Amino acid sequence: MNKIFTLQYFNSIYKTLLVAAIVLLLAIIQPANAMAVSATGFNPGGVQTKTVKCYPNPAVSFINFEFPADYISKNYSLQIFSFTGKKMVALNINNAKSTLTFNNDFYRGIYIYQVRDKDGKILETGKFQVNK
Repeated sequence: MNKIFTLQYFNSIYKTLLVAAIVLLLAIIQPANAMAVSATGFNPGGVQTKTVKCYPNPAVSFINFEFPADYISKNYSLQIFSFTGKKMVALNINNAKSTLTFNNDFYRGIYIYQVRDKDGKILETGKFQVNK
């Protein structure tokens, strides 16, 4: 009887954690889609114009990011989050191209990137996959 109770208990915890991870991911992505801002200004349709290039996708040991020239001079930052919402990397955008080499903290899975202005407002978001 105890084994059945324990198995049901762990299954319910697993499902709760899975739902919490999905809700957290949606909370990270949602602000960028609510009022999308592109390099040309406000986009009232809510459709986000992608200006950051992210490749190769899926990635194995590294990923490249290419930014528009105006991102460099505006003190923007790039933040990368795991699927569970853990901030993996935060760096200032100083060059038109940045290469991120994966360390042992990057496991196989989906990662979210965000470009933020100096006030922390999300300007662009996207995702990439790591296949290690």
